[in-house]
Amino acid sequence: MLTEEQKSFYAENGYVVVKGLLTIEEAAAYRKETHDLAERLSAIQNINSTWGSADIVSKGKETKLLHCHDVQFQSGALARLITDERIGKTAADIIGPNVQLHHTKMFIKPSEKGSPFPMHQDAPFFPHDNHSMIAVVIHFDDAPIEKGCLRVVPGSHKLGMLPHIPDGSWHLPPEEYPVEEALPLPAKAGDALFFSYLTIHGSGLNVSDEARTTLLIQMRDPADPPTIRTHESRGQGMMLYGVDPTCGRGPVREKKGNEEAVAMPMGMSMGGAMAPAMGR
Repeated sequence: MLTEEQKSFYAENGYVVVKGLLTIEEAAAYRKETHDLAERLSAIQNINSTWGSADIVSKGKETKLLHCHDVQFQSGALARLITDERIGKTAADIIGPNVQLHHTKMFIKPSEKGSPFPMHQDAPFFPHDNHSMIAVVIHFDDAPIEKGCLRVVPGSHKLGMLPHIPDGSWHLPPEEYPVEEALPLPAKAGDALFFSYLTIHGSGLNVSDEARTTLLIQMRDPADPPTIRTHESRGQGMMLYGVDPTCGRGPVREKKGNEEAVAMPMGMSMGGAMAPAMGR
């Protein structure tokens, strides 16, 4: 799925944007599916998962984010999407022939108050020994800058896993990594952003009059074991592309202390619980 030029770009920058991975019609159908899911869930529970660290970007303004983990257990259409060959082949071009699911999340940033997220790496949330973990964010509607599009620091994946501040969900020092100085990646409906879990990224506030709707799929090489057992989910371990060469018998680590609640980069002290969702 990726050209040699795109592969080289990813290796250098830690991310690649695939334009039109989905058709406009497909994106619109998945957008409706996602908003219908949010409506069903909101009728029975609070699905606003805004994290404390959003205040760093919003400057104390009240914001909102609609969120759901493991969407494949909520919607047949979304379950079929995560195994779409266009996604699997592209991921395989980045991490190797085999692609295994870690987890999925849908995000809806409501109009005028969609929550931002300060700059961070995903690695502190669920570190892996070989750092094969990548994510794809699939846009179901347009995501211009005013909608709080994703922003990245190109080449930051080469820095390794950095120390993060745990308060309000893992994030980097805002004075050192301000969101507004990161590279914005505005997108059209159907575009997909693939990036390493070591790539520094974040997003701004949605100040537009339309929601920003995305699906995130976090994926890894099945032969890359988690450094600690954390952020486990119902669907974890499902093969999205290729095979599991370990036959499900890869290294298994025992949980120690409160590892299921907190993932700590090496050299950091304990403190603060992991937020229920990483922001995009």
